[in-house]
Amino acid sequence: MLSREYGSLAGAGGVKDVVYQLSKSLARWSGRSVHVVLPLYGFMSPASHGFKPLRDPVLPEQKLQFAVEMNLPDEQVQEQVSFYYAKLERVNVYLVDAERFLEKKSVYTYTKKEEADKSWQVASTGHHDYFAMNLLLQKSALELMVILGEKPDVIHCHDGHTALAPALIRQLAGYSAFFRGTGCLTTIHNAGYGYHQEIADIPYALSITGLPQETIANNQLENKFDPLLVAGAFGLLNTVSENYAAELQSSEHDQLTGWLGHELRRRGILLEGITNGIDPADFCPMAEKIPPKYRFDPCDKSDSLSGKKRCKQSFLSKLTEDSPWSGIEQFGFLDAEGDGPLFTFIGRLSGQKGVDILLEVLPVFLSQNSGVKVAILGSGEAEIESSLIHLAGKESFPGRVCYLKGYNPQVADEVYCAGDYFVIPSRFEPCGLTDFIAQLYGNIPIVHHVGGLVKVVDGETGLAYGGSDPGELLHALSRAMVLEKDPFRKRSIQENAVVTIEKKYTWSKVMYSYLELYKRSYVRQLENLNVSV
Repeated sequence: MLSREYGSLAGAGGVKDVVYQLSKSLARWSGRSVHVVLPLYGFMSPASHGFKPLRDPVLPEQKLQFAVEMNLPDEQVQEQVSFYYAKLERVNVYLVDAERFLEKKSVYTYTKKEEADKSWQVASTGHHDYFAMNLLLQKSALELMVILGEKPDVIHCHDGHTALAPALIRQLAGYSAFFRGTGCLTTIHNAGYGYHQEIADIPYALSITGLPQETIANNQLENKFDPLLVAGAFGLLNTVSENYAAELQSSEHDQLTGWLGHELRRRGILLEGITNGIDPADFCPMAEKIPPKYRFDPCDKSDSLSGKKRCKQSFLSKLTEDSPWSGIEQFGFLDAEGDGPLFTFIGRLSGQKGVDILLEVLPVFLSQNSGVKVAILGSGEAEIESSLIHLAGKESFPGRVCYLKGYNPQVADEVYCAGDYFVIPSRFEPCGLTDFIAQLYGNIPIVHHVGGLVKVVDGETGLAYGGSDPGELLHALSRAMVLEKDPFRKRSIQENAVVTIEKKYTWSKVMYSYLELYKRSYVRQLENLNVSV
């Protein structure tokens, strides 16, 4: 697998979880050899995770290092790379050690520290050399496979960041023979604007990739060379839910991608859909790390969830004053008194996530329901953050709205455990992971039925609404208040949600859908070889 993210090593979103969990599951349950290659960023400490320099197979006394061609339109350029290696939970993990990666302090964007050092590296904006970073990762990984003699059945590429690998192994002379029996699958985790890793500088794309001019010319979207279009021409494509795949190729939602899905359909390329899985053990409210009195099991009919109630009370008591958590800035507070429901949100504060719609609805909802409390954890667009800060400080809702700016895994766990309802009003959502996590903690999701969120079954594993009108969200929130008056039905939804995850969405089950796509991509390549012969 090729990825810019992997588990706790390096991450910025859901990609890290998918690549880590899928790799781990394949290595554990399928009996297959799994290899993952990602960059070694400047914020990583390889030794602390058990990594050691990778030795040259020909000269074991030396570390493996070589030069990668990264040519410019008017200059031949090479960049030196070496590697770190570790076997983590049966997965062979390689880190590409190169100056271009080491100088970065975050996976995709510049940090405040980088901006302080160089003013043009504006914090929260994407790396200016994103395309070169992606190419260096892919070329380094492919060359590594050649040197180690690893001829994979399938190369699994994640997002536009690694989507050129299928074309590179077919069209570059140094790779085409070696990888002639290798299939390719590219997973699109998010097809929205900014995720394609496209580039408008065509001469630059031509020189740095080394791909034929015809390939560059024939795979442009909105006059930009688009790696995801290329991936579809040289391998299979899938998205992270069946419904998101359908939306991209047959609905107006695709306008949010620049009509990528429709262009793929015009070319006769089908987007497959596999809904992401989850490992319930990672989000278990019965885990040993949790003190006994705070443990609870949403799936156990006999559990009254007294542990969850204690989690809620503990969380509320912490929010009566300033934030006790490192890296979290608190606005507003929550009254620890009263037994009204706690509505929660965790995520990026953006238009895509529908937080602006939630903010439009909350004042009305809070006015109509005096016992309700709201806790929101996250950061994002400045305008939305300002609106949240204003709402949390409103005198009309004292002790009822708290905004926790930032992110901290410990705080997230507490929000999930404490919450009664978890609101996901996304305008579009390729898959969604937070709904799964909330369900495992007995926090009933209230979702906008788009993309992968359709896996939440209305009235059975959560509450769902359609349409884009804010009134639809308000109605869904009001339905939760009706549910509060029916504890037996509420408890049934909590139980059904976990049972459904265990039955359909664990990675040990979802991986078989990926194994089927791997097989199809491999067979397709063998058929192509047969045709060419």
